[in-house]
Amino acid sequence: MIYTPQTKKAMRLMYEAHKDAWDKSGVPYVFHPFHVAEQMDDEISTIVALLHDVVEDTDYTLDDLRKMGFSEEVCEALDLLTHRKEEPYPDYVRSIRNNPIAAKVKLADLAHNSDRSRFDSMTEADFRREEKYKAAMKILRGEED
Repeated sequence: MIYTPQTKKAMRLMYEAHKDAWDKSGVPYVFHPFHVAEQMDDEISTIVALLHDVVEDTDYTLDDLRKMGFSEEVCEALDLLTHRKEEPYPDYVRSIRNNPIAAKVKLADLAHNSDRSRFDSMTEADFRREEKYKAAMKILRGEED
């Protein structure tokens, strides 16, 4: 991970936003965006990875992030990564595909979400979600529409 002042600001915000949340595998949620960020190889992608669920899952808005000084490039990728409930999931994934930063972060996000070793056991819902994520990865890689 690349530790710059902006990255550290993103780390603090991510922690504040998710500190009381738990993921589906029963561990503190903050480990998920941190893991995704560790897969990135540049500052912008690292920041986007750290913040990729902040707007979707908390009360923070894109305008809040802009006011905090995050760049428009970061906010544009985060906007694409924020799935709106009314948007069909495949359409959401297709909208991400043309932004290299958002696509890179989403692929890392989906890979971590699909990592079976995170779960003590898998339910039928987990297997269905895993299939949805595999289809999304194909869309992002341009292997399927």
